[in-house]
Order: sequence, then structure tokens, then C-alpha cells
Amino acid sequence: MTKTDKYLIKLKSAKTLTWNELTGALKALGYKQVEGDGSRVKFDNGVPKELINMHKPHPSNELKAYALRQVRDKLTEWGKL
Repeated sequence: MTKTDKYLIKLKSAKTLTWNELTGALKALGYKQVEGDGSRVKFDNGVPKELINMHKPHPSNELKAYALRQVRDKLTEWGKL
């Protein structure tokens, strides 16, 4: 099992996820990370209505539960998970 496979499995089911695990999973799904001002980040896969806007978690590297839930919900809605 590759690291990418592990990221995707964890994205689907884990209660917690680190920023690096999330970015790895989104890159595996074809998203590019676009840095914004401060901690703002966009993940773009080239489909205008499938843009993910987030803030990098800080000071911890772990995503908040609501942010992880929002990403999962959107990816499921778009048929990516």
C-alpha cells in the first residue's frame, strides 16, 4: 500500500488528520495547493465549482473536526470519495 493510498483511506475514515495528510490526499485526488495570504490556502483541481478554501491549522498541525468534516462532505458531494 502506497503512502497515497494510506492518505486517502485516512481521509475517508479518520477522526483526526494532520495538514500533511490532508494535502497528500488532496494531491492524490488531483488538487494543486495554491498559497494565499497568511495561512490561507486554496486547493484547485481545475473545475471551477470544486475549489476548496481553507486556513492552515495553527499552532497545531492537526485539522479541526469541523474543517475535516467540511472537506469530506464536499469531496463526497463531488463524487471524489
